[in-house]
Amino acid sequence: MRLKTTHAALGAALLLTACVTVPEGPSVMVLPGSGKNFDQFQLDDYSCKQFAKASIGGTNAQQAATESGVKSAAVGAAVGAAAGALMGGHRGAGTGAGAGLAVGALAGTGAAQSSAGNLQQRYDTAYVQCMYAKGNRVPVYGGMQQAPSRSYDTPPPPPPPPPSR
Repeated sequence: MRLKTTHAALGAALLLTACVTVPEGPSVMVLPGSGKNFDQFQLDDYSCKQFAKASIGGTNAQQAATESGVKSAAVGAAVGAAAGALMGGHRGAGTGAGAGLAVGALAGTGAAQSSAGNLQQRYDTAYVQCMYAKGNRVPVYGGMQQAPSRSYDTPPPPPPPPPSR
């Protein structure tokens, strides 16, 4: 019975982690540079996607998310089993493992999303740098700036009236 519960909880953990999807490629728009035709742009795009993938270790964001989620679920099961064993003996270890797996799976979903987002950001940065170096138009990041305020000098006081005669 405990084995079925553990397998069900592990299956739920994997399903929750599988819900985290990240596109396999850049999430930024880049346009062809001046004087470049679309075929040249496609060659640059392919080359820069390979460069960006290599710069993050050859993995993609989906793989990082899945790995992070599974690790969190496994750690949750181990911690839950240890806590259950301390509190309830042999029977408590199975219950604790199941509960720990469920909590670990939920925590793993957040960790998976964070890992995937970080990896996607690093991929996008490498891709944009490469496309810029090849002469393509890339997005410019920056905050809004407020226009400088105009300062008006106070006008000089009026001249004194001429002396009366």
